Amino acid sequence: MVKVFSGVWPLLLGILLIMLGNGMHFTLIGLRGGIEGFSAAELAIVTSGYFLGFLSGARITPEMIRRVGHVRVFAALGSFMSAGLIAFPLLAEPWAWTILRVLIGFCMSGIYVAAESWLNNAATNETRGKVLSAYMIAQTLGIIGAQALLTLGDAATSVLFIRASILVSISFAPILLSATPVPAAEVARAMPLRKLFTESPLGTVGIFLLGSIYATQSGMGAVFGSQIGMTAAQISLFVAMLFAGALVLQYPIGWLSDRMDRRKLIFGASLTGMVFCAVGWATAGGFWFLMISAFFAGGMTTPLYALFLAYTNDSLSLEDMPAASGGLVFTFGLGAITGPLVTGWAMQGLGAFAFWLVLGATFAAIALYALYRMTQRAGIPTHETESYLGVLPTSSPVAVEAAATWSAELAEAERDAAASPDP
Repeated sequence: MVKVFSGVWPLLLGILLIMLGNGMHFTLIGLRGGIEGFSAAELAIVTSGYFLGFLSGARITPEMIRRVGHVRVFAALGSFMSAGLIAFPLLAEPWAWTILRVLIGFCMSGIYVAAESWLNNAATNETRGKVLSAYMIAQTLGIIGAQALLTLGDAATSVLFIRASILVSISFAPILLSATPVPAAEVARAMPLRKLFTESPLGTVGIFLLGSIYATQSGMGAVFGSQIGMTAAQISLFVAMLFAGALVLQYPIGWLSDRMDRRKLIFGASLTGMVFCAVGWATAGGFWFLMISAFFAGGMTTPLYALFLAYTNDSLSLEDMPAASGGLVFTFGLGAITGPLVTGWAMQGLGAFAFWLVLGATFAAIALYALYRMTQRAGIPTHETESYLGVLPTSSPVAVEAAATWSAELAEAERDAAASPDP
């Protein structure tokens, strides 16, 4: 195990520091936006701006890397992101924040593409699964840890924005000082949405709806907390619980994924998310009920993302998986842009607790569509499915493609081993 991580720990450390800074800024938008008097609809537009930038960066950054190389792109995007974080308290206007969020989303997407290319290049076929898993854990721990750092300052001042900028700035040192040159980032052209839907209707529709859920939770969770009068510490804990649930529940759901019809698991996980959203809405602000609701609603979101990727790959050839992965990432991004807008407008018209209503309705839509698809197509036997690997929604197409290829090759090797006679 030590040998596996000896060559990639600087990359993992850098990603952890980046996620500390980026995780702080996500929650800070809701905290500071409430202080500035921004409406839920205005903050929804600001939130969607990040995912618009992220989606654009995933498309454009590989071409930038091919032209000038990983190091230059990585350093340039890091500089712009650090500057953008400092600029938020200087330009406290919704339109300015939206532009800054587009910029930061673009930069983060490009940073992921570059870092994941280095990470994928540093791993071997034997170690890729462990390295990718460690990468996902580092990302999640960074987001959770960021919430604790928010309690060390006042969102009404510039201090927390400056700290987030510092964390992002220093995160590049371990990565740039240890990274070796790698081939230009190769990201397959995304499969057209029509073909993707034909190959996997549930995967396409489900991951679009899940993008809406993830963006709403990560971007509007702090807005919800601010509007119902939570303290900054309570809001930080609430957001942390959304991601802590994913960290804890990823493994058991992944274990089940390799042992049962994935459509049934998608249905069950979505139904669980819907139930706990209903708990969050019905308890009308009971603090610990909100924490429990956040833990389980958030805990279903990230595993569902990996489930949809695995389920879609089950019906594809190995050659089609990279293109399908790109198509799924793009579809998820479209949902992520849409979700906060719908939630923000609902919160504007129906009150803060519409946050739970929109989330619960979206989980319900996934569950109902999964139930419908089970009546339209026979399930794939579990011994013919690909291996599950917990990929985070924040990953770029580079990591998603690498994970898809690795899981397919692992599943094929396991099937060959099971079919071969004992010596």
